[in-house]
Amino acid sequence: MKSYAKSLAGIVSAVALGLSAGTALAAEKWDMPLAYPASNYHSENAAKFAEEVTKASNGELEIVTHPGGSLFGGGEIYRAVRTGQAPIGERLISALGNENALFEIDALPFLATSFDDSWKLYQASKPELEKVLDEAGLKLLYTVPWPPQGLYNKKEVASAADMQGVKFRAYNAATSRLAELMGAVPTKIEAAELTQAFATGVADSMISSGSTGYDSKIWEHVKYWYDVQAWLPKNMVVVNKDAWAGLDENLQKVVLDAAATAEKNGWAKAQELSDWYKDQLAANGMVVEGPSDALKADFQKIGDTMTAEWLEKAGADGKSVIDAYKAQ
Repeated sequence: MKSYAKSLAGIVSAVALGLSAGTALAAEKWDMPLAYPASNYHSENAAKFAEEVTKASNGELEIVTHPGGSLFGGGEIYRAVRTGQAPIGERLISALGNENALFEIDALPFLATSFDDSWKLYQASKPELEKVLDEAGLKLLYTVPWPPQGLYNKKEVASAADMQGVKFRAYNAATSRLAELMGAVPTKIEAAELTQAFATGVADSMISSGSTGYDSKIWEHVKYWYDVQAWLPKNMVVVNKDAWAGLDENLQKVVLDAAATAEKNGWAKAQELSDWYKDQLAANGMVVEGPSDALKADFQKIGDTMTAEWLEKAGADGKSVIDAYKAQ
């Protein structure tokens, strides 16, 4: 009898272990690399997205964020998701201009300079963006903009002539070209390397949002920020198509619902923080002001040049997106 009881107990135990293993196998964990600090609103928004997916799926799909380039550096994230090293990740879209010209559309100077216009440009470009990503083995989940871009510089800038020879931090092909057209010297620097670059004199200037300056305490190295409102670049969260196909329809819906919420909240947060970041730069001793008429005119010329150059690269697809944007 004891032998029978022991045997029965063993069967029950084995079944329990089997069920436990099956449950463990059913649950999936996705690591999500992020380029920006955990305290940045993009990373905070991504963390909420990940938490929502984990919660709404009852743990069937757990997404774990890795901010600050801790899992993959900013320049590695797109490739990591494409190759399946990470199933999901966030990347600054315009940093991928060398992959496809369409990725640069939201970094064309003075094409879309407000949140409303930036949203319109996103809607006009989204079908083509999704097509390009699909061909790269990726699916777009959501985007979030940065506040309008301003010019940081260690010295006062009255016109583009004052940028001659200045070491300029570039983060994509568009900012490199902008530097060249100003007569500055572009240097590729990712967000995680920003503070060190300015502290060591590798860079003396950049065009970026108030958010980037605040995160990096740029006031320790730079005195001036000109609110030129050049463009509003966006980050996008993409998922590897093979990883996506591995989810059942219910889990895919969970992810899409959470992504829609993240996009809505992210756009609202960017707008809310835009003026706050400027106030923080000023509160920490920076001179925060609008551009002079001369600088504004110089930038407008540069913007016209860059848009014309971009249209040559982007061809008919690029022209159709610009036309759709302007028709709104």
